[in-house]
Amino acid sequence: MTLVLGIESSCDETAAALVTDDACVGRRILAQRISSQDAEHAPYGGVVPEIAARAHAMRLAPLIAGTLADAGLSLDDVDAIAATAGPGLIGGVMVGLVTAKALAMASGKPLIAVNHLEGHALSPRLADATLEYPYLLLLASGGHCQLLRVGGVGQYRRLATTIDDALGEAFDKTAKILGLGYPGGPAVERLALSGNPRAVPLPRPLKGSAEPHFSFAGLKSAVMRAAETGVHSAADLAASFQAAAIDCVLDRTARAITAAGPVSALVVAGGVAANQAMRGALAGLAGAHGLRFVAPPMALCTDNGAMIAWAGVERFALGLVDGLDVAARPRWPLDPDALPARGAGVKA
Repeated sequence: MTLVLGIESSCDETAAALVTDDACVGRRILAQRISSQDAEHAPYGGVVPEIAARAHAMRLAPLIAGTLADAGLSLDDVDAIAATAGPGLIGGVMVGLVTAKALAMASGKPLIAVNHLEGHALSPRLADATLEYPYLLLLASGGHCQLLRVGGVGQYRRLATTIDDALGEAFDKTAKILGLGYPGGPAVERLALSGNPRAVPLPRPLKGSAEPHFSFAGLKSAVMRAAETGVHSAADLAASFQAAAIDCVLDRTARAITAAGPVSALVVAGGVAANQAMRGALAGLAGAHGLRFVAPPMALCTDNGAMIAWAGVERFALGLVDGLDVAARPRWPLDPDALPARGAGVKA
């Protein structure tokens, strides 16, 4: 049995989890705690890095202690300590990584520095032990929107990225335009249920283009212009935006399926993977291409400690541990050899 403590602090969720991989009982989350900062950031309509870092610093130690207590375990029972080392808001990343270093030094346990994106990329395997490499991953969150061929731990080939806004960012900004508050993605999804997805003509950026990259800035701007006319209801704007976003994702993902080569499944991960309409559409796309569709449970879609702990389990099994001098990284691509997307900014 391998038991790993995972720590996540890359954005506005302070999280810790204990995950085990046991030959007898399989993969399990023994305990996990997540402390949300939604209330702190809601007045600003988005995450304020300084507020986030301070909240992590205040909450992380008791959160870890509580997680261990929930499982009835101590640090002595843990095989390794995994923590997000990037990418993310550097202040928060440093809080979590320094805490993990201190625990590793005090306990004599190995440290595993985890790429936050790898945590998302591997999390579906925690929930579904039958998911085998390689698979095609749509990683969609507030800060990232990529299509990757996942060949194994540390083996990522980026097929597509956003050239401007991430998909989750576009949802959040649309929510702000519509006055729905923060976090915006779930609010847009709820409001879209009562709207007409064909009521507002909105663009589908890059749909039909040969390269499978994404672009959502123009769609977001079109929602703003439509809202300013005062002609459309907020529900119709939300539904039309969500429909346009899904159309773009389906078109881009279909291109990537063709480019990826043989894969075992189409997998979606990241915060946007919690969107039920998006899940349903992607499941249909996977079926049309003869692929399994795999999505993690809702609790593993948004940032959490279990995904970091599971990435730690997979890396520990391969002997991939890190020294205490490992640095926090605000940017850390899964595929460092990927060529820049044509017309892309720094987010690519």
